[in-house]
Amino acid sequence: MSKPPIVPETTVSGIAVDPRTLERVIPESRRPDGSVRKQLKIRPGYTPQEDVRRFRGTRQAQMDASALPKGHVVGWTPPAQTAAPAASKAGLSKAQKKNEKRKEKRKEKREEPAKVKDSWEDDDDEGVADGGSTPAEGSKAKEGAHTPENPNWAAAPDPKKDAGTDGLADKLEKLEVR
Repeated sequence: MSKPPIVPETTVSGIAVDPRTLERVIPESRRPDGSVRKQLKIRPGYTPQEDVRRFRGTRQAQMDASALPKGHVVGWTPPAQTAAPAASKAGLSKAQKKNEKRKEKRKEKREEPAKVKDSWEDDDDEGVADGGSTPAEGSKAKEGAHTPENPNWAAAPDPKKDAGTDGLADKLEKLEVR
């Protein structure tokens, strides 16, 4: 059995457990004039009015027990702790090590700041303008670009081509049924 505390905890009414006899008592105290009050024994089972708690049903008590702490934000979880030390990687399998490397690369990619253009009027990519683009980047740019070999058929017709009566006359001739 453990030893009782030197300074016992007291209830709201001032009742504490005597460390020597393990009985409930009101410890002696000193009055403002210097005299000492005697220690009072409390009968077993007696609960003073100050120590009586408000009645709570079983469901109310469960709700109180499972209530979130004050100021808690629902859905918020604390940020993850720092990464595991390198020594713990020694016991990982080959696939686990591979997955760890992937996680680290993804994390580095997320931390890398996105490049923001100085002017939105510039449509050229920086890599293409410098002439230092990689073959993968060049092929991606060519796939989506509209060139004479790959025209944009959804674009509006060029007004310069059809301007004037010559264009209109040609269209009417094509529409005539003979």
